[in-house]
Amino acid sequence: MNEASTPAVANRPSSLAAANGPATIALDLQLRRSGSFSLDASLRLPGSGISVLFGHSGSGKTTLLRVLAGLERVPGARVSLGDQTWQDDARGLFVPPERRRIGMVFQDARLFPHLTVLENLHYGLDRLKPALPARSFDDTVALLNLGALLQRGVAHLSGGERQRVAIARALLSKPCLLLLDEPLASLDQALKSEVLPYLERLHEELRIPVVYVTHSPAETLRLADHLVLLSEGRVLRSAPLAEALSGMDLPEALREEFGNVMEGSVVSHDSQYGLLTLAFGGGLLRLPHRALPQGTRLRVRIRASDITVAVEQTRGTSMLNAFTGIIDGEFTPDGAAHMLVRIRVGTTPLVARLTRLSHDQLGLHKGRTVWAMVKSVAVDS
Repeated sequence: MNEASTPAVANRPSSLAAANGPATIALDLQLRRSGSFSLDASLRLPGSGISVLFGHSGSGKTTLLRVLAGLERVPGARVSLGDQTWQDDARGLFVPPERRRIGMVFQDARLFPHLTVLENLHYGLDRLKPALPARSFDDTVALLNLGALLQRGVAHLSGGERQRVAIARALLSKPCLLLLDEPLASLDQALKSEVLPYLERLHEELRIPVVYVTHSPAETLRLADHLVLLSEGRVLRSAPLAEALSGMDLPEALREEFGNVMEGSVVSHDSQYGLLTLAFGGGLLRLPHRALPQGTRLRVRIRASDITVAVEQTRGTSMLNAFTGIIDGEFTPDGAAHMLVRIRVGTTPLVARLTRLSHDQLGLHKGRTVWAMVKSVAVDS
């Protein structure tokens, strides 16, 4: 994961933002299809930030997105955004996609190949009645860094540039909800790295909700504010990112993929030792990192197996990070030699993996105060 390239500006007014951010997205549906596929979901997603629908192929994430967009009508479903109800079959109500004020971006950018970038963007503007002020166009072009591409034909764009144009076109339709269906799936790693910083800027600049579908843990860890974990058509977890990943019964494969997530702001940088100090909701974390401006938001990952648990403050070790917290959850997989312990460090949950023998020898239990210790070199950023 890489950090955002600029200091946090989440509270800065933007001409791209809706005047009043919409309330919660609500979606309730049950879907049964021939064969083995079924989907049963009841979701409440926040009205701002990026909500990521994560799951492997066949988990139901794209179907959920299509139902939100109105591209698929599931009998009996109910879909609403704030006080706007888009589907309620009990009342015979269904609002078609073109009346939902939704911006949508697919894996394939779906640009008009015979038009220039500028002409593709004007297609988004032409959908508005009345049209957006010119400054919003300029802001959108600047947000996605498209100024130098406006007169270029679509055939002469890279895959990453095409996706940036597609996102800009969706924003210029002045949506109240932006849906992104695996927008990086068709790009190679270099092009993904090109586009990701612009997706991060959407988080900083927009006050409309964004729902982002992916099967990539790296994209999820970098972008998600709220995480919906899907598996075989059911919702395993729906919560803010750190909380979603701290559940005790999270499947082991997902825990290995994600680890623990910490997010904070840069306090200082020690140039002599190359260490960055990050303030998070439980203290100060030191990690190897290049210098960043004070106040820059940074998200990091710590594997559960890289957290050492101690029952008393330990001195004389190489670990630079030691946080006091309270155990508020424990889980032992069937027949396993190890177990998981969740430690609440301030407002931040950390899940540590340790052997059952260590757990018992230390006398650990829910409610006990402990120290969570982390090597600086074990922090991924």
